[in-house]
Amino acid sequence: MEISTVYTAAPTDERTAQEAACYALLAELSIPYTRVDHDHADTMEDCVAISEKLEVSICKNLLLTPRNRSAFYLLCMAPDKPFSTKDFSKMIGASRLSFATGEDLEELLGCPIGSASILGLMNDTDHRVTLAMDRTVAESAWFGCHPCRNTSSLRIATKDILETFLPHTGHSVTVVDL
Repeated sequence: MEISTVYTAAPTDERTAQEAACYALLAELSIPYTRVDHDHADTMEDCVAISEKLEVSICKNLLLTPRNRSAFYLLCMAPDKPFSTKDFSKMIGASRLSFATGEDLEELLGCPIGSASILGLMNDTDHRVTLAMDRTVAESAWFGCHPCRNTSSLRIATKDILETFLPHTGHSVTVVDL
């Protein structure tokens, strides 16, 4: 995987509208970050080298929903933790969850498949998505994610996500122990 040098500013070349909106919002909120550009990171294995370069674990982000699609949950978790839909469903008191569709991901978070990101919550203006975060991620100093596109990755202070970004979007976080 080819990975750029580390940058501390938004890219100057053309990006997708959603990615550009992420950088614009981070600037508006005065949230600093470091960034790398890279080949498509379609799997968590692809993110290993990216994580090393940014010195942060890129979160595994899952968009989940019950069969009737009456609710949606974005789960941010450490990349190496095992995941059980049955156990997570019990933790949050939801009926059995499964993975949401690519169409749901685009509609709710503005992210294509493989690019789910907490930053996509800026697009969930109707607050249809409930955020859950594994305790190890919530208590980490740094948060690693994509800017709604899996060809770039960011390292942001978790404090800035929790205390600035989420209040701006109007989302709260439920911390879970996976």
